[in-house]
Amino acid sequence: DYWPSIMFALAGGVVITLGTVATQYGWAYVGLSVTEVMASSLKVVIGTTLNYFLDGRINRAEVLFPGVGCFLIAACLGSLVHSSNAADNQEKLSNSRNYSAGNTAKEDLTQHLLQEGPKDCEEAKPALPNNKTLEKAEAGTADFLIDLEDKRSIKVLGSNTLVGLAIVTFAGVCYSLFAPAFNLATNDQWHTLRDGVPHLVVYTAYFYFCLSSLAVGVALNVWCLYRPMAGVPRSTLRAYVANQEGRGLALLAGLVSGLGNAFTFMAGQAAGYAAADSVQALPLVSTFWGVVLFGEYRRSSRRTYTLLGSMLFMFVVAMAVLMASSAHRKPL
Repeated sequence: DYWPSIMFALAGGVVITLGTVATQYGWAYVGLSVTEVMASSLKVVIGTTLNYFLDGRINRAEVLFPGVGCFLIAACLGSLVHSSNAADNQEKLSNSRNYSAGNTAKEDLTQHLLQEGPKDCEEAKPALPNNKTLEKAEAGTADFLIDLEDKRSIKVLGSNTLVGLAIVTFAGVCYSLFAPAFNLATNDQWHTLRDGVPHLVVYTAYFYFCLSSLAVGVALNVWCLYRPMAGVPRSTLRAYVANQEGRGLALLAGLVSGLGNAFTFMAGQAAGYAAADSVQALPLVSTFWGVVLFGEYRRSSRRTYTLLGSMLFMFVVAMAVLMASSAHRKPL
């Protein structure tokens, strides 16, 4: 009797996992700060609009949709930040003495790393330390960019700007669909359940949501081990299990994300899923991590800093407006 609602919950778990995997690549291509703001803004623009109509318009439209417009502006500013920062990085590399002026970044660095690096993670040999690697490059310099590209598996230096924006856009669209799917699973606005069948409670729906998310996540990651993308070295399941580096942080991230989604769904059931998207304050935290701890946008141009500040300002305004549109759900 519950299968229609269960299928909606399962679908929500599938799309959020696809969005999460795309976000991993978006971080490398676009950066932590812009990826989270753009993906979250697109999620709100599309997902909030869908949830507004699914929830019977319980949120105040005169407040809600100006906030959605602010999120849309923030997403557009995010794309401009990425383009401006990419131009800044290209200028840094072209002026660097460690960079060949006759080639593009992709040809001179990324292709070199792909050709000379190990083709399989199991074949990788630890590099012997030398004076150059022992010296930590200053954040924002060309040497820092080259060192970062050398360390991470996803090779993106010199790649087309549109590639990163396309990945982030795909992630945002996926994120925008999981909350409406969960909304349908718990409230049955399309009347897919038979008469007399009660709706799924949030906790039951969330169980199926997590179940499909786990299944898709395992399948996608195993597939990516053997069929990697974006210059990532090929690996195996045995190598993945043997390498425990960073596993604790990954488990912690999953726990925090799961709790955040659970609280969002409980808030959405009480005050409307459209207003519950105000949880998208997370990009403000990720921007702090990206700029302060990871050195993103260090030594960038004044234009990039202006666009970054404008993007964050619009995001804060949009978040405040979205919270102001909340209302109480009427009993079914």
